[in-house]
Amino acid sequence: MTAIENPTVNEAPLSFECDLPDPPEKVWRALTEPELLAAWMMPNDIEAQTGARFAFAGPHAPIECEVLEAEPGRLLRYSWREGPGAKDADQLPAFDSIVTFTLAGTASGGTHLRIVHDGFVPATQPLVAVSGAGCGLSLDARRNPTAANAPCMMLRAA
Repeated sequence: MTAIENPTVNEAPLSFECDLPDPPEKVWRALTEPELLAAWMMPNDIEAQTGARFAFAGPHAPIECEVLEAEPGRLLRYSWREGPGAKDADQLPAFDSIVTFTLAGTASGGTHLRIVHDGFVPATQPLVAVSGAGCGLSLDARRNPTAANAPCMMLRAA
């Protein structure tokens, strides 16, 4: 896969949209195959089936998820429950949200990808950092890179 074209960042809910040159099937693989997802996000044991539970190996504690919807090549939505690491357990609340990836084919054979991370509690409102030429998005609820929706890295993975 190659670089992302035309990225945009919108405000609450936190969302990111971009047009990718690769077909939805390839983007879907980067979102749903554990080894490909780990290459741009975090180690995980995802199974892209509605109701499946999986976890990301977060930097301080596992991030527990459940697939809420999975339509291959079109939609992936999962819950995201991130608890604080042991040293922060008495200071920070759990971080509950929903992550949604929507894929749509483009006229050129590529993919329009929309990523929405929604449901942040006020105490953990994330900081957003766009990296490179606007192709990366990092969510940082606790001053650590705990979630990374970086399509640029995703493209390298698949």
